[in-house]
Amino acid sequence: MELIVLWDIDHTLIENAGVSKEIYAAAFSSLTGREPTAPARTEGRTDRLIMRDMFLRDGLPVPEWPAVEDALARAGHDRLGELRSRGTALPGVPEILKAASLRSGWVSSVLTGNIAANAHVKLSAFGLDSLLDLSVGSYGADAELRPELVPIARARIRRLRGVPADVPTVLVGDTPRDVEAALASGSGIVAVASGIHNSKELAEAGALEILPDLSDTKGVLSILEFFAARGKRPRTSLHRPRTR
Repeated sequence: MELIVLWDIDHTLIENAGVSKEIYAAAFSSLTGREPTAPARTEGRTDRLIMRDMFLRDGLPVPEWPAVEDALARAGHDRLGELRSRGTALPGVPEILKAASLRSGWVSSVLTGNIAANAHVKLSAFGLDSLLDLSVGSYGADAELRPELVPIARARIRRLRGVPADVPTVLVGDTPRDVEAALASGSGIVAVASGIHNSKELAEAGALEILPDLSDTKGVLSILEFFAARGKRPRTSLHRPRTR
Protein backbone atom coordinates (compact mmCIF):
# COMPACT_ATOMS: atom_id res chain seq x y z
CA MET A 1 0.00 0.00 0.00
CA GLU A 2 1.41 3.37 -1.07
CA LEU A 3 0.91 6.56 0.91
CA ILE A 4 2.15 10.14 1.08
CA VAL A 5 2.38 11.46 4.65
CA LEU A 6 3.04 15.19 5.09
CA TRP A 7 3.86 16.31 8.63
CA ASP A 8 3.56 19.80 10.05
CA ILE A 9 6.56 20.77 12.21
CA ASP A 10 5.84 23.33 14.95
CA HIS A 11 3.66 21.95 17.77
CA THR A 12 3.14 18.74 15.80
CA LEU A 13 6.67 17.32 15.70
CA ILE A 14 8.50 19.79 17.94
CA GLU A 15 7.91 22.41 20.63
CA ASN A 16 9.92 25.50 19.65
CA ALA A 17 9.45 27.24 23.03
CA GLY A 18 9.01 30.68 21.51
CA VAL A 19 12.09 30.53 19.29
CA SER A 20 9.95 30.79 16.13
CA LYS A 21 8.57 34.19 17.10
CA GLU A 22 12.08 35.34 17.97
CA ILE A 23 13.19 34.32 14.46
CA TYR A 24 10.45 36.43 12.87
CA ALA A 25 11.26 39.40 15.09
CA ALA A 26 14.98 39.15 14.32
CA ALA A 27 14.35 38.91 10.58
CA PHE A 28 12.03 41.93 10.74
CA SER A 29 14.61 43.94 12.70
CA SER A 30 17.43 43.07 10.32
CA LEU A 31 15.37 44.43 7.42
CA THR A 32 13.96 47.54 9.12
CA GLY A 33 16.47 48.51 11.78
CA ARG A 34 13.87 48.38 14.54
CA GLU A 35 11.80 45.90 16.50
CA PRO A 36 8.25 44.99 15.42
CA THR A 37 5.43 46.58 17.39
CA ALA A 38 3.93 43.16 18.22
CA PRO A 39 4.91 39.48 17.96
CA ALA A 40 4.30 37.57 14.74
CA ARG A 41 0.94 35.82 14.32
CA THR A 42 1.65 32.22 13.38
CA GLU A 43 -1.01 29.51 14.02
CA GLY A 44 -0.31 27.46 10.91
CA ARG A 45 0.28 30.39 8.56
CA THR A 46 3.12 30.41 6.02
CA ASP A 47 6.29 32.48 6.42
CA ARG A 48 5.31 34.53 3.38
CA LEU A 49 2.02 35.52 5.01
CA ILE A 50 3.48 35.96 8.50
CA MET A 51 6.23 38.32 7.39
CA ARG A 52 4.04 40.26 4.95
CA ASP A 53 1.53 40.93 7.71
CA MET A 54 4.25 42.10 10.12
CA PHE A 55 5.34 44.80 7.68
CA LEU A 56 1.79 45.87 6.79
CA ARG A 57 0.76 45.98 10.45
CA ASP A 58 3.64 48.37 11.14
CA GLY A 59 2.81 50.51 8.11
CA LEU A 60 5.96 49.57 6.23
CA PRO A 61 6.49 48.54 2.59
CA VAL A 62 6.92 44.80 2.13
CA PRO A 63 10.47 43.99 0.92
CA GLU A 64 11.06 41.69 -2.02
CA TRP A 65 10.67 38.07 -0.95
CA PRO A 66 14.31 36.96 -1.57
CA ALA A 67 15.49 39.56 0.98
CA VAL A 68 12.87 38.39 3.50
CA GLU A 69 13.73 34.72 3.01
CA ASP A 70 17.44 35.44 3.43
CA ALA A 71 16.77 37.34 6.67
CA LEU A 72 14.63 34.47 7.99
CA ALA A 73 17.30 31.91 7.12
CA ARG A 74 20.03 33.89 8.90
CA ALA A 75 17.84 34.39 11.97
CA GLY A 76 17.00 30.67 12.08
CA HIS A 77 20.61 29.60 11.70
CA ASP A 78 21.67 31.93 14.49
CA ARG A 79 19.13 30.39 16.90
CA LEU A 80 19.89 26.70 16.39
CA GLY A 81 21.63 26.46 19.78
CA GLU A 82 18.81 28.30 21.51
CA LEU A 83 16.27 25.96 19.95
CA ARG A 84 18.22 22.92 21.13
CA SER A 85 18.45 24.20 24.69
CA ARG A 86 14.85 25.39 25.06
CA GLY A 87 12.83 23.27 22.65
CA THR A 88 12.15 19.55 22.35
CA ALA A 89 10.78 16.86 20.08
CA LEU A 90 7.23 16.09 21.13
CA PRO A 91 6.27 12.72 22.67
CA GLY A 92 6.51 9.75 20.31
CA VAL A 93 7.74 11.80 17.35
CA PRO A 94 11.09 10.06 16.72
CA GLU A 95 9.38 6.68 16.96
CA ILE A 96 6.52 7.42 14.55
CA LEU A 97 8.77 9.17 12.03
CA LYS A 98 11.15 6.23 12.03
CA ALA A 99 8.29 3.76 11.65
CA ALA A 100 6.81 5.73 8.74
CA SER A 101 10.20 6.03 7.05
CA LEU A 102 10.58 2.25 7.05
CA ARG A 103 7.22 1.52 5.41
CA SER A 104 7.60 0.22 1.88
CA GLY A 105 5.83 2.45 -0.63
CA TRP A 106 5.37 5.36 1.76
CA VAL A 107 6.81 8.83 1.21
CA SER A 108 7.10 10.67 4.52
CA SER A 109 7.90 14.37 4.23
CA VAL A 110 6.75 17.76 5.55
CA LEU A 111 4.15 20.38 4.75
CA THR A 112 5.09 23.41 6.79
CA GLY A 113 4.76 27.16 6.85
CA ASN A 114 8.49 27.42 7.58
CA ILE A 115 10.94 28.18 4.79
CA ALA A 116 13.03 25.12 3.93
CA ALA A 117 16.16 26.39 5.68
CA ASN A 118 14.37 26.89 8.99
CA ALA A 119 12.44 23.65 8.68
CA HIS A 120 15.81 21.91 8.47
CA VAL A 121 17.12 23.88 11.47
CA LYS A 122 14.12 22.91 13.60
CA LEU A 123 14.21 19.23 12.66
CA SER A 124 17.99 18.84 12.84
CA ALA A 125 18.01 20.41 16.31
CA PHE A 126 16.41 17.20 17.58
CA GLY A 127 17.83 14.68 15.11
CA LEU A 128 14.59 14.35 13.13
CA ASP A 129 15.81 15.53 9.73
CA SER A 130 17.21 12.13 8.72
CA LEU A 131 13.81 10.50 9.33
CA LEU A 132 12.04 12.57 6.65
CA ASP A 133 12.37 12.96 2.89
CA LEU A 134 12.81 16.72 3.06
CA SER A 135 13.70 17.24 -0.61
CA VAL A 136 10.08 16.58 -1.64
CA GLY A 137 8.38 18.59 1.09
CA SER A 138 6.43 21.82 0.69
CA TYR A 139 7.53 24.96 2.50
CA GLY A 140 6.55 28.49 3.43
CA ALA A 141 8.43 30.02 0.50
CA ASP A 142 6.41 27.97 -1.98
CA ALA A 143 3.04 29.68 -1.51
CA GLU A 144 1.25 32.18 0.70
CA LEU A 145 -1.73 30.02 1.67
CA ARG A 146 -1.40 26.59 3.24
CA PRO A 147 -3.85 24.72 0.96
CA GLU A 148 -1.66 25.71 -1.99
CA LEU A 149 1.25 23.76 -0.49
CA VAL A 150 -0.42 20.36 -0.91
CA PRO A 151 -0.36 20.15 -4.73
CA ILE A 152 3.19 21.50 -4.70
CA ALA A 153 4.34 18.63 -2.48
CA ARG A 154 2.40 16.10 -4.54
CA ALA A 155 3.98 17.36 -7.76
CA ARG A 156 7.48 17.13 -6.28
CA ILE A 157 6.84 13.63 -5.03
CA ARG A 158 5.54 12.51 -8.43
CA ARG A 159 8.49 14.11 -10.24
CA LEU A 160 11.30 13.11 -7.89
CA ARG A 161 10.04 9.82 -6.47
CA GLY A 162 7.89 8.53 -9.33
CA VAL A 163 4.80 8.17 -7.15
CA PRO A 164 1.56 7.84 -9.17
CA ALA A 165 -0.95 10.68 -9.00
CA ASP A 166 -3.64 8.53 -7.38
CA VAL A 167 -1.62 7.62 -4.27
CA PRO A 168 -3.50 8.96 -1.21
CA THR A 169 -2.10 11.85 0.80
CA VAL A 170 -2.49 12.40 4.54
CA LEU A 171 -1.60 15.58 6.42
CA VAL A 172 -0.69 15.49 10.11
CA GLY A 173 -0.96 18.83 11.90
CA ASP A 174 -2.14 20.74 14.95
CA THR A 175 -4.13 23.69 13.60
CA PRO A 176 -7.43 24.32 11.82
CA ARG A 177 -5.33 25.53 8.87
CA ASP A 178 -3.86 22.02 8.56
CA VAL A 179 -7.39 20.64 8.50
CA GLU A 180 -8.44 23.25 5.92
CA ALA A 181 -5.47 22.37 3.68
CA ALA A 182 -6.34 18.67 3.82
CA LEU A 183 -10.03 19.12 3.10
CA ALA A 184 -9.42 21.64 0.31
CA SER A 185 -7.02 19.27 -1.43
CA GLY A 186 -8.93 16.03 -0.97
CA SER A 187 -6.31 14.71 1.45
CA GLY A 188 -6.75 12.81 4.67
CA ILE A 189 -6.09 14.60 7.95
CA VAL A 190 -4.82 13.42 11.31
CA ALA A 191 -5.20 16.35 13.69
CA VAL A 192 -3.06 16.48 16.82
CA ALA A 193 -4.15 18.56 19.80
CA SER A 194 -0.57 19.20 20.88
CA GLY A 195 -0.55 22.94 20.07
CA ILE A 196 -2.82 25.79 21.14
CA HIS A 197 -5.94 24.33 19.48
CA ASN A 198 -7.93 21.78 21.43
CA SER A 199 -9.80 18.76 20.11
CA LYS A 200 -13.11 20.64 19.93
CA GLU A 201 -11.62 23.35 17.72
CA LEU A 202 -10.02 20.78 15.43
CA ALA A 203 -13.27 18.83 15.17
CA GLU A 204 -15.18 22.01 14.33
CA ALA A 205 -12.68 22.64 11.54
CA GLY A 206 -13.63 19.27 10.05
CA ALA A 207 -11.12 16.77 11.44
CA LEU A 208 -12.40 13.28 12.18
CA GLU A 209 -9.16 11.73 13.39
CA ILE A 210 -7.94 13.71 16.40
CA LEU A 211 -5.18 12.58 18.75
CA PRO A 212 -3.83 14.21 21.91
CA ASP A 213 -0.27 13.66 20.63
CA LEU A 214 1.78 11.21 18.57
CA SER A 215 2.96 9.04 21.46
CA ASP A 216 0.95 5.95 20.47
CA THR A 217 3.10 4.73 17.59
CA LYS A 218 0.96 1.69 16.82
CA GLY A 219 -2.23 3.72 16.96
CA VAL A 220 -0.93 6.41 14.61
CA LEU A 221 0.37 3.76 12.20
CA SER A 222 -3.02 2.07 12.26
CA ILE A 223 -4.75 5.29 11.23
CA LEU A 224 -2.22 5.96 8.45
CA GLU A 225 -2.58 2.40 7.19
CA PHE A 226 -6.33 2.93 7.02
CA PHE A 227 -5.81 5.89 4.72
CA ALA A 228 -3.34 3.91 2.62
CA ALA A 229 -5.85 1.06 2.23
CA ARG A 230 -8.94 3.18 1.56
CA GLY A 231 -7.38 6.05 -0.34
CA LYS A 232 -9.60 8.59 1.42
CA ARG A 233 -10.41 9.86 4.88
CA PRO A 234 -12.66 7.55 6.93
CA ARG A 235 -16.38 8.23 7.25
CA THR A 236 -16.31 7.69 10.99
CA SER A 237 -13.55 8.39 13.47
CA LEU A 238 -11.42 5.54 14.74
CA HIS A 239 -10.46 7.78 17.66
CA ARG A 240 -13.32 10.05 18.57
CA PRO A 241 -12.44 13.69 19.26
CA ARG A 242 -11.78 14.54 22.86
CA THR A 243 -11.65 18.00 24.37
CA ARG A 244 -8.47 18.67 26.29
